[in-house]
Amino acid sequence: MFQALARREFEGFLAAITILNVNYFAEKERDHDFAIAEISKLLALVSICPITELTFLLAVSSELTDFEDAVQHQCAIDANLDAIVTRNKKDFKHFSIPVYSPSEFLDFLHQENKIAD
Repeated sequence: MFQALARREFEGFLAAITILNVNYFAEKERDHDFAIAEISKLLALVSICPITELTFLLAVSSELTDFEDAVQHQCAIDANLDAIVTRNKKDFKHFSIPVYSPSEFLDFLHQENKIAD
């Protein structure tokens, strides 16, 4: 998926909170320098969906039980995105926009490219 993103086959966005999660896990796995290097690579590929006070307020009032998922969902809505791609698809059942696993999204992307060719 990151290769397709690097080829600009689609536009990628991350919620601002995702960058913090990447930092946390990359530092835990390796160290600060590794984390910063990985974040820099990500920032070269994607745009960041901002999180505002309204984003949090709407996420709190959401029917979604996982707050972080609700924030991600609201960020996608605020940015008028077409879909969410996640490895944790089971927690994103009640979203108002399509949710794909990475492999489902790649299949979708390849199907779209075949139609366009």
